[in-house]
Amino acid sequence: MALFSAPPQSLCILRLSAIGDVCNAIAAVQAIRQQWPETQLTWIAGKAEAALLTPLLPDVTVIAFDKKQGFKGMQAVWKALKGQRFDALLHMQSAIRASMLSVGIKAKYKLGFDKTRASDLQQWFTNVKVPSPASPHVLDGFMAFTEALGLKPQVPIWTLPLSESDIAWAKGQLSTKPALVVAPAASKAFKNWTAEGYAGVIEHALDKGFNVILAGGPGKIEVELGQAIENRLTRPVTNLIGKTTLLQLLALEQEADLVLAPDSGPAHLANAVNTPVIGLYAHHNPARTGPYNWRHYVVSVYAEAIEAETGKSANEVSWRTRVKDDTAMQRITIDEVISRFDEVIQKEEIGS
Repeated sequence: MALFSAPPQSLCILRLSAIGDVCNAIAAVQAIRQQWPETQLTWIAGKAEAALLTPLLPDVTVIAFDKKQGFKGMQAVWKALKGQRFDALLHMQSAIRASMLSVGIKAKYKLGFDKTRASDLQQWFTNVKVPSPASPHVLDGFMAFTEALGLKPQVPIWTLPLSESDIAWAKGQLSTKPALVVAPAASKAFKNWTAEGYAGVIEHALDKGFNVILAGGPGKIEVELGQAIENRLTRPVTNLIGKTTLLQLLALEQEADLVLAPDSGPAHLANAVNTPVIGLYAHHNPARTGPYNWRHYVVSVYAEAIEAETGKSANEVSWRTRVKDDTAMQRITIDEVISRFDEVIQKEEIGS
């Protein structure tokens, strides 16, 4: 049963992190904007995520929550919302921190996940349980919120107005050759493939005439992995790891021909700007967390890793089951990724 038969006056979205999940949530928010253009939208997001969202969603009020400030950070958000009462809150994050933050957000309806998707006691903080869709994907779970509100079902789309300066910067990193952006690192080291693996695929791409660019954030894990990859290459590539803003990275992926990344924010950023992405997966089911429009190009060893760890097939365990083996990504072979790379450039007619 839809909550609204006519567009509500105001909605609040609560999705704090992470970058990949926020990218997925953008599609749901833009679906609301497209069908209900007059509805006032407010989005509460983490500090880094808010910095990404503010320029990309100029018609949405974005409020940053600084988790490092703890309860003071929550109070700052509540102060920014003082006097506001929303028609509905879309509580899109099953995390106790987000639920505590939701207590100070005034809304008639507080939508959250149903028992299939809720965790960390989220069900105690919401009064409308959004039915889970048949698809396990995170984005489909977000789109279910829009249908619960009363929107017509819609294929997820992203419209991201990047600045001319960021686009010009990105184009300046490219050449006449087809461009492969390799964003090798996730925020957690166990999600990363090997330096040897990346180097092997990059050498193959260089042989195919590609301009290869390493990209990623300034974290120690990312920087060290990038250096390890470079040390194994016989030819130089452009290493921009730790040297870009998130918006520059997004522009770079938009202008590139192909992206290679593990289960990480950059994979979803590429998806949001409609650039083909080869996702590398072992720990999470790519049917749930893969780059939405490019799941068919994922290289996944999740099924075999789950079976090795539990003795059960992927179909026999919960869709949210994570592989615990920290070495699971090493199951991915260089030949598998090279084969997928060749398949993608042929199907997408890259470099032809």
